[in-house]
Amino acid sequence: MEFFKDLWQFLAERKKWWLVPLIMVLLLIGALLIFAEGSAIGSFIYTLF
Repeated sequence: MEFFKDLWQFLAERKKWWLVPLIMVLLLIGALLIFAEGSAIGSFIYTLF
């Protein structure tokens, strides 16, 4: 949790708001890969990458 607090402070202090969508997309792709690993969609997801 400390990491996210530090990240938020960094973004606020340095006005790097353009990084927020990039970070969110990377987190969503990572979560999709983790959750789809054990399901039937796993083989489809891996063909995309």
